This record gives sequence, C-alpha cells and structure tokens, in this order.
Amino acid sequence: MADPIVAVVAYDGVSLFHLSVPCLVFGEDHRALGLPHFDFRICALEGREMRTETGLTLTAPHGLGGLDDADVVIVPSWDDLDRPPPPPLVVALRRAHERGALLVGLCLGAFALAGAGLLAGRRATTHWAYADKLRALHPDVVVEPEVLYVDNSDIVTSAGVAAGLDCCLHIVRARYGADAALRLARRVVLSPHRQGGQAQFIERPVAKTPEADRFARALDKVRATLNEAHTLDRVAEDAGLTRRTFTRRFRKTTGMSFGDWLLDRRVEEAQRLLETTEDSIDSIAYRAGFGAAVSLRRRFAAKLGLAPTAYRRAFFTCEQKAPSC
Repeated sequence: MADPIVAVVAYDGVSLFHLSVPCLVFGEDHRALGLPHFDFRICALEGREMRTETGLTLTAPHGLGGLDDADVVIVPSWDDLDRPPPPPLVVALRRAHERGALLVGLCLGAFALAGAGLLAGRRATTHWAYADKLRALHPDVVVEPEVLYVDNSDIVTSAGVAAGLDCCLHIVRARYGADAALRLARRVVLSPHRQGGQAQFIERPVAKTPEADRFARALDKVRATLNEAHTLDRVAEDAGLTRRTFTRRFRKTTGMSFGDWLLDRRVEEAQRLLETTEDSIDSIAYRAGFGAAVSLRRRFAAKLGLAPTAYRRAFFTCEQKAPSC
C-alpha cells in the first residue's frame, strides 16, 4: 500500500510555527507509535523559495503540483486576509476536494478555503480574533468561534495557533485510532483531546487556586474510574461545589455538559480497549462504564458512526495481536 500523501501549502511570509505544526505531526517518522509513514510535502505557492514572517529563507521541494495526488491538503495559515487566494491555488484546492482529498485549514487557513468557495454553507472556525472578519468576508460560512476545530468529514478547520495541533491530533485519531493519537500526544507532550473552546484560554485565564485544583482532581477521579457510576451531584460534592456552581464552572471550563463530557471519555476508553486488547465487547462495555454491550453499541455508533466490532477491525493491528497472527 502506498504511503498516504500529506501536502502543506507554503507561501511568502508564512509563519514558521504554523508551518511546523503539520511538519511535527505528519512530517516526522512516527511509525513506532502506530502511524503510517507519510509522503510529506511542502508545496510552495509561487516559485520554490520564500521568506518566512521572521525573515528566514526557505526552499520548498514542491510547487502546487504536489497537491495533485495528495490524500490530505493543509493550508497552515494565510497572510493577507483581504486578498482572495490566487487562482492557481483556488484551482488546486478545488481539484483536490473534487477527487476526495481531505482539506484542512489551520488557524487563518480557513480564509483561503473560504476564498476558494469550499466553505459555503459549511461550519468552520478560525482564530477567535478574526472570526468576525471571516463572517463579514464570507457570510455564507457558518462561523463557530468558540470551538477548537470543526470537522465536516471532508474539510476540517481549526482555531488559532496551538489549536492547529489539536486539529492535527484529531485527524490522526479519526483516521488511525485513539491509541495512535494518544501515543503521539504523549510524544509531543500535549493533551490528547482538549475540551472546550478557544476563547476560554485567551480572554479569561483562570488563576490556579485550591478550589480549582479540587475541581481538577474530581475530574481526574472520574477519568480513572469510568467503570463506576458518576452522578452530577456526587462529582460536584467531590469538587467541593454545589450542583449549580459545578455545572456553571464545568460548562465554562469545557464548553459542554458533564453528561456529554462523561460520554466522550467513555467512548474514548472503549476505543482504546478495542484497539489494544482482545477483551470481549461485554467486558469493554463494563470497563468503559457503559454497563451493557447494547448501550456501548448504541452510544459508540451514535458518536463515531460505526459499530465497535467494525472499529476494532479497522484499528486493531496485527502487531497488537498474539505473536501467532
């Protein structure tokens, strides 16, 4: 099987940080972590030589032709938000989309995808400080500034700066499994799945207090004991808060309800167990906190769109099986 091709669009004035994010996730050799070897390409928008925003000069090994057969095409940011993307890039992006490539706009890269007409009628996000501008320039785009990334299955956009890493890890998780994403997250010292929206990290930094630590410990306890019953009242008590205060703080911190958060953690645990063990579905349902296999199957399918057995067939690799496989 041919190596998956990941092509990243680079241009004059590109940010080194934004360019380095897909390089870190897809450009390095992570086969030991359960990921495939990627045919990774940096593709220059114009010519092969460009200057970064900090003045360094880079030479790209590919031009836009490198996008022609790519499985994943990433626009890591964009420079001039008021300038439509040049026609050659628009053509290359549309052609990639038409043949089924996954398109990714990290941070301000959403502007390039929107300028190519690929986000019309779609949900998308970008850096919170530029969300209003994206909405004004492209009123046909449903802009969601409060989230870290938006996945439309064929087009993914991310929020600002570090959220590009969250987005790339999400792509790894969706395509290559939760365990591979977890191993990669550990390698790059990043949370495997940050919850909540981007603005909470920028506009309202929360001071570290003993109460905040107790809140965090309560959630850590839930993560460590997913097979047990966890009621909202009991977890709020462990956090030293009333039910109402806990609910308000939890939604502010994570951007979701406690019930939805708990379900996500249980589905992730089921994914990990399906990938890394030969346990029965009944056993996995118990260990992940679903109780019965029928509940696991229903919740799993609702979240991921496939049955647990189908997920195991896709992500339980021969290396993880018994030596006789």
